[in-house]
Amino acid sequence: MTITAEMVKKLRDMTGAGMMECKKALTDTNGDINKAVDALRTAGIAKAEKRADRATSQGRVESYIHDSRIGVLIEVNCETDFVARTDDFGKLVRDLAMQAAAANADYVRREEVPAERVERERAIYAEQIKNEGKPAAMIDKISEGKLNKFYGECCLMEQAFIKDDKKTVGDLVKEVSSKCGENIVVRRFVRFRLGAE
Repeated sequence: MTITAEMVKKLRDMTGAGMMECKKALTDTNGDINKAVDALRTAGIAKAEKRADRATSQGRVESYIHDSRIGVLIEVNCETDFVARTDDFGKLVRDLAMQAAAANADYVRREEVPAERVERERAIYAEQIKNEGKPAAMIDKISEGKLNKFYGECCLMEQAFIKDDKKTVGDLVKEVSSKCGENIVVRRFVRFRLGAE
């Protein structure tokens, strides 16, 4: 299969990947553009995970107000001021602020959930499972599944993305990180709701 310049350009426009990466992906997938997109996304996520240790001292603080009743301030960091000013990064931060407003997360990531709360949830799940008459050997495994669901509700990075529920917020951040070539970290957010204490 001959890989044409038009095919490479189309793939670059779709993914934001470099010309040589696009050509290699198209060659590896025999010119199948959809498979090439998947290959680039997979490679990009792997690269993003390698960048996770790099310092993030730039970024944006974004606000989002919904219906004058819910407000969010969120800080998202990246490595350089150049990336912080890009449209892709700005859109990501706005989407994350909207997510925090809509999905009512309590924490950014599961490591921030206090151990006492995790243990309390685990104990509740174990008791529920016992009351359902499940075998004792299955209690830990089922509790872990319920705990993962709990994280998916209360941790921003593990929530289903409100604009595309086939991916998590963490997946979205990795995609933008792979596209811009920098480590991106959701540092913190605060959510205000009218009348809430």
